[in-house]
Amino acid sequence: MTLIARIAVPTVADTERVAAALAGIAVPGDIFALSGALGTGKTTFARGFVQTLTGTDEDVPSPTFTLVQTYDTPKGKIWHCDLYRLAKPGDAEELGLDEAFASAICLIEWPERLGALLPAARLAMSFTFAGSERAISLEGDARWQTRLAPLIPNLSK
Repeated sequence: MTLIARIAVPTVADTERVAAALAGIAVPGDIFALSGALGTGKTTFARGFVQTLTGTDEDVPSPTFTLVQTYDTPKGKIWHCDLYRLAKPGDAEELGLDEAFASAICLIEWPERLGALLPAARLAMSFTFAGSERAISLEGDARWQTRLAPLIPNLSK
């Protein structure tokens, strides 16, 4: 994986702007792996992403206890997963993620809990908050670099 961009997101609105832009290019089979400590903006990003694709102000809670929440959109189904409570990667097999990875747009909070089950063809998004600076780092393969190239200049503003 190669670092594609590091985007400053000082406000909730900035995080939502990045979410909307990425939702705009998302297609079924895309995996967005959202990593970062508690409170760094992962769920805010997911909420903005889902609301963009559903076209509503639908409540988008973190699925901490249900592990998965799904949403129907004109682009297809979104799976929003919060894997914080998984004890081991094998526990994820019961969730049906293999099918979701192939046919849905997947937003995965705490993707490191999947271990080797996490597909390599993903956009890795690291959410950080240091002092007063919030940022999202985007890492991916050549396919993601090509897809994101037109967006990066606008996202970095």
